[in-house]
Amino acid sequence: MTCINVKSYGCSANTADAEIIKGLLKNKGYSIINSARDSDLNIILTCIVKTPTEHNMKKQIKKLNRNNKPLIIAGCMPKAMKKQVMELAPSASLIGPDDILKIVESVKRTLEGFRVDYTNGSPTDRTCLPRIRDNKLVHIQPICTGCVGNCNYCIVKYARGKLFSFNPDKIREDVETALKEGCKEVWITAEDTAAYNYDGIRLPHLLEMITDIPGSFRVRVGMMTPNQLNPILNDLIKAYKNEKIFKFIHIPIQSGNNKVLKGMNRRYTVEEFQTIVNKLRKIFPRIGISTDIICGYPGETMEEFQDSLELVKWLKPDVLNISRFWPRPGTKAAEMQGVLHGRETKGRSRILTTIWKKLSVEVGEKWIEWEGDILLDEDGWGNTRVGRNYAYKAVGIESDATLGKFVKVRVTSSGTGYLEAEIV
Repeated sequence: MTCINVKSYGCSANTADAEIIKGLLKNKGYSIINSARDSDLNIILTCIVKTPTEHNMKKQIKKLNRNNKPLIIAGCMPKAMKKQVMELAPSASLIGPDDILKIVESVKRTLEGFRVDYTNGSPTDRTCLPRIRDNKLVHIQPICTGCVGNCNYCIVKYARGKLFSFNPDKIREDVETALKEGCKEVWITAEDTAAYNYDGIRLPHLLEMITDIPGSFRVRVGMMTPNQLNPILNDLIKAYKNEKIFKFIHIPIQSGNNKVLKGMNRRYTVEEFQTIVNKLRKIFPRIGISTDIICGYPGETMEEFQDSLELVKWLKPDVLNISRFWPRPGTKAAEMQGVLHGRETKGRSRILTTIWKKLSVEVGEKWIEWEGDILLDEDGWGNTRVGRNYAYKAVGIESDATLGKFVKVRVTSSGTGYLEAEIV
């Protein structure tokens, strides 16, 4: 039996694509293994959102290419940076994000010695396809691909393209199937979930369709840009009142200064972001909020960066994704004046990280003595299990309890980004 190794990097959408690829290949009789050395063909799903990630992708591609085995390079890199990929692995086959349904044909032809290039396809629906999941309890549900934004620093738009939303009835069917297969968590994922729009059906209605499915499960909703979230906020709050939805939201602000946001071509203001947060916290006081900050955008002064520090102190997020600015090839930001030296962006990142570590513990301490149910969804360190409470806070307990079960706990302490608890 022909053995295929599939490895993915980057976002949850890439993970979902890898799970679908493995499912499609298994259904055609291929054996899916987790070893590049023992495989007959290797597939790598690449991510290029940041320069360090790109460097890692190049390292991994070179490593796989040295195996002298047939290689398929998939994901964002072959679509947005094809020339660089071809220089790294001239004989490798290429598949872009919109062409993963051609994986079976690609594997067949690559094993026959041909080099195929499927990087110019149109967006396709990724629902109701076979899966081999990384975590059998978690179903990653893409609801759309691409976005409606045009951020000056983003290279992903060149790989994922414009917004293409999937059929809501098929999404619901896909989730129903996953639940029957034993999944307990559903991750709604996209480049921007708030942009979802299928013939007038927006994200809040889609969430209601999913939570109407019978059974005991939880739904985590993925990233939403503030300008796409704002028009649907009231309806989203209504949908979030369902106990099946984690009270957690990822709203990337990127900067706490309006001038910098305008230079990024982000289509909202700091004040609009704060209004959204205030509305959410009024209804859900302990809602988990995740956001992103880019340190050292071209032309950003130290005073403007200070605005980002003050915003983070005000927000006190549960999760903070900190990135140094990296000029990505082909983007407008890469050609802007005022690109800061790497030492400066690194220094700003360190300042923000120090502040965040202190805030994170402070945010966690508010949960001490809280009692409630958590859904155990993964193994932790040693004899521990990790679960999520209703606000999607990671909670570690010493237990051999079965994953996928709800257990009642009391929080005893907090760390950076996690809580510790005991079963009650």
